[in-house]
Amino acid sequence: MSAEFLLRPYNPRDEDAAIALWLRSWQAAYPDIDFAARLEWWRQRWRDEILPNAEVVIAETAGAIVGFVTVEPRTFYLDQIVVAPERWRSGVGGALVAEAKRRSPAGLDLDVNTDNPRAIAFYRKCGFVISGAGKNPFSGKPVHRMNWRL
Repeated sequence: MSAEFLLRPYNPRDEDAAIALWLRSWQAAYPDIDFAARLEWWRQRWRDEILPNAEVVIAETAGAIVGFVTVEPRTFYLDQIVVAPERWRSGVGGALVAEAKRRSPAGLDLDVNTDNPRAIAFYRKCGFVISGAGKNPFSGKPVHRMNWRL
C-alpha cells in the first residue's frame, strides 16, 4: 500500500461516489460509448448482483475514492477493478489487485474486452494469463478470460 492512498472496506455510503467513478473511468477507457446512458442499469447491477456476492475494497486518498475492486472469493471472480483515470499507472490498480489476491488466495478469474490492450497488459503485469475466450454478456463484445493462480 502506498502512502498516497489507503485501502478500506466498502461502506454503503460509498455507493454514489463509487458509481460516479465507474462512469468516469469507463468513459475514459471507451470514449465512443455513452456510459451515462447506462448509469441506472449499472446502479441496479451494483445493488442487485455485485454487492450481495462480492467483497468490495475501496482505494481512498484525502477522503476521495480513487479506485475499487470487487472480488467474489467463492467463485474466484474479479468482476470490476476501477481506477480514476488520473491515477492510472500510479500503483492504485496494482494495490487493488494485490488485495483481491489476498482475499481470494486460491485464484482469480476475470474477463477483459479484447479491444482493451491497456487493461490486458496491466493484468499480465499482475500475473494473469489468458486462458480462454468468450463474449461479454452485456455488450456482446469478445473477451479474453484471464486467470491467476498461485
